[in-house]
Amino acid sequence: MASPLLWDIFCKVIDNYGDIGVCWRLACQLAARGQRVRLWVDDANALHWMAPQGCPGVEVRPWAQPLALGGLAPSDVLVEAFGCEVAPEFIAACAEWTRSRGQNHAWINLEYLSAEPYVERNHGLPSPILHGPGTGLTKHFFYPGFTPRTGGLLREPDLLQRQAGFDRLAWLQQHGITPLPEARLVSLFCYEPPALPALLTGLASAGHPVQLLVAAGRSSTAVQTAIESRNRLHPSWNQRQTLSISYLPHMTQDDFDGLLWACELNFVRGEDSLVRALWAGRPFVWHIYPQHDDAHHTKLEAFLDLIEAPDSLRRFHYRWNEVDTQPLQAPDLARWAETAARARERLLVQADLVSQLLQFVARIRT
Repeated sequence: MASPLLWDIFCKVIDNYGDIGVCWRLACQLAARGQRVRLWVDDANALHWMAPQGCPGVEVRPWAQPLALGGLAPSDVLVEAFGCEVAPEFIAACAEWTRSRGQNHAWINLEYLSAEPYVERNHGLPSPILHGPGTGLTKHFFYPGFTPRTGGLLREPDLLQRQAGFDRLAWLQQHGITPLPEARLVSLFCYEPPALPALLTGLASAGHPVQLLVAAGRSSTAVQTAIESRNRLHPSWNQRQTLSISYLPHMTQDDFDGLLWACELNFVRGEDSLVRALWAGRPFVWHIYPQHDDAHHTKLEAFLDLIEAPDSLRRFHYRWNEVDTQPLQAPDLARWAETAARARERLLVQADLVSQLLQFVARIRT
């Protein structure tokens, strides 16, 4: 059995959830397999509620400017998450450490998740460093993905067992949520989609009770703003009170899984929660991170093609992500559930990201 390695994972936080969420899962899953991890992060505040118990084998260190190495020896593996640029002094230390030991250093650029064709072409490619403090090192690009020719998705070995043993009613009661008779539970984790008022109106007129469970942060602010606007312009939009709304506190990563498992429809955003929605196997709608040049539209289309989304799910995603301005249609949960189940079944056949990453690093180092 190979000796455990020391990993340095560098993460710059963009919105407090996605980047740090992925990096924390990666760090914990590596530690669970006997690896030692130092997670360098420029803003660790989200970990206070996302992972309040910490994780054995994972040390969280501040990524300040300049970086305080404090005599630390470089690790065996350096992971740059999502193209963040590690401090030159750290790269120089890695290069010197590598030369002194005469052993290959694994420098991984962990890329963003996409279903676009370039992912398969670029996954695993080397990039020799010819200039600067890292001269002599080689960076390798590691792409998460949805196909066997990519790096796969983060998935804990016991995930399916945990979901199989999930007690929905107990989880809801633990979080102060009392299910209403015959109500459909819907979770909402989003940015600020212009179609949000239309969604709220549609849920309120769905013909059956709906309980909307809104994630903390931007989602809650967006919903409150949309409701104020609805109440001002159309005071009777929820007159029958068929739509009830609960604003949730910040949740741990395990509790977020529970939220997805408890609901019959999940609205998720970014990349980390998309992957968790796929593993949950429930109908879901993805709010992709918007880009100014609309490059996210191509990324969204590639994902919808990958999961073989039916027309109703495509149209809903187009409106939710501002690809078009067509009216927001009622969710077709039966068909969407079939789509989610098929996608999950295909993905479960593939090796998870950490298993593939460990094998990849072993090849580089030898």
